[in-house]
Amino acid sequence: MEKILIKDGYVITMDARRRVLRRGSVLLEGNRIAEVGEEVKGKADLVIEARGMAVLPGLINAHTHSPMTLFRGFADDMELDPWLREKIWPVEAKLRAGDCYAGALLACAEMIRSGTTCFADMYFFMEEVAEAVGESGLRASLSYGMIELGVPERGEEELRKGEKLVREYHGAFGGRVLTMFGPHAPYTCSPEFLRRVGEKAREYGVGIHLHLSETEKEVREVRERYGQTPVRLLHSLGLLGPRLLAAHCVWLDGEEVELLAKTGAKPVHNPTSNLKLASGVSPVPLMLERGIPVALGTDGAASNNSLDMFQEMKFAALIHKGWERKPTCMPAGRVLEMATLNGATALGLEGEIGSIERGKKADLILVNLRQPRLSPLHQVVSQLVYASSGEVVDTVIVDGRILMRGRKLLSLDEEKVLKMADEAASRLFEEGDFGEESRDEWLELEEELEKKKRKKGKYRAVYRRAHKGT
Repeated sequence: MEKILIKDGYVITMDARRRVLRRGSVLLEGNRIAEVGEEVKGKADLVIEARGMAVLPGLINAHTHSPMTLFRGFADDMELDPWLREKIWPVEAKLRAGDCYAGALLACAEMIRSGTTCFADMYFFMEEVAEAVGESGLRASLSYGMIELGVPERGEEELRKGEKLVREYHGAFGGRVLTMFGPHAPYTCSPEFLRRVGEKAREYGVGIHLHLSETEKEVREVRERYGQTPVRLLHSLGLLGPRLLAAHCVWLDGEEVELLAKTGAKPVHNPTSNLKLASGVSPVPLMLERGIPVALGTDGAASNNSLDMFQEMKFAALIHKGWERKPTCMPAGRVLEMATLNGATALGLEGEIGSIERGKKADLILVNLRQPRLSPLHQVVSQLVYASSGEVVDTVIVDGRILMRGRKLLSLDEEKVLKMADEAASRLFEEGDFGEESRDEWLELEEELEKKKRKKGKYRAVYRRAHKGT
């Protein structure tokens, strides 16, 4: 069991006391944190000198669509409805397994580089996304995005795909990959289908990840169709609860906020995407005041252009200060909680990640404080939230494995990932010369992916038996 000692850093624990150790150390043994303190004794196989560095829990991106990195910059400055119907959905119809694998690898590389160690993802070809996560070394909760559109035959096929992902990948890669069911939204999935999803989620003991009350138009359509708002509809179906991961939650009234608080549902704030698509501003300060552990997410790169959680923290802090005209409503420390502890809680992993504490998983990052944009250092948490970007991240560790050190990716071949993403985008958008040679490479890639999935099937069955009932 390898031991890593991170020595003499500015340790931001995010523990119950929110301790910040100005000169602290963290000892990792295998994939767990063994000790945290100002003086940590004992020998280690590797010592990382962290003086001039901030050591903090890895950031948690609680809602994104990782393969949509391939769509970055493709359809900017548009209204949501034409953005989806005229741009995004037609290209998504052309997606193949290899495209989603390439896009997910690109997303993983970007997230590692910007300090994200765990993310919640919903999209298509999620078995390929799972393989990309496994290869990258990151932690993730994955769901297949089911769009039923009130058509029973389509619903059967979508539910089959969602269940297949849960059955085959829950607990894969040493438990780094977990799964949920992912009905897209109440306006794209009928109440009967959502009810069936709830039954399946309870059967498998996993959560549900969906979009909820993102736009005013969505809320109006659902009310006209079913006589209830999306939140009240989910409550009537028994889906509001601790295992519901609800992205956006922009258009909520006071009673709906109380329902979320009462049932324990987990909202995810996506400020950059909501601003870019002009969807509105979520009542996050009110939800936090009611004790709801609102998490933070980037949404996909098509509606954000970035998967940088440092950028997302700054947006989350500033948008509400301006909207509420109250500079104290979203302090830096609270926003950092959203990106760490609340994200862990939203994914049901609060006992495993989200803070630097003894016994938790060894998921943490080191930020280089010795650079102009972070100097002088008056308050380290404020500097991280207001003055940082993903470029300040020096080292990333997940499950005790170093994925990046000194800004160099160690778990992925960055040039290979960029090449694959460029080729996938070229095919999807019919730009440039994809060429026969590249097409042959793409077919070989998809064959290799199938081999990888078959090889891991036996291991996943062993994991499921070992974790049955947990």
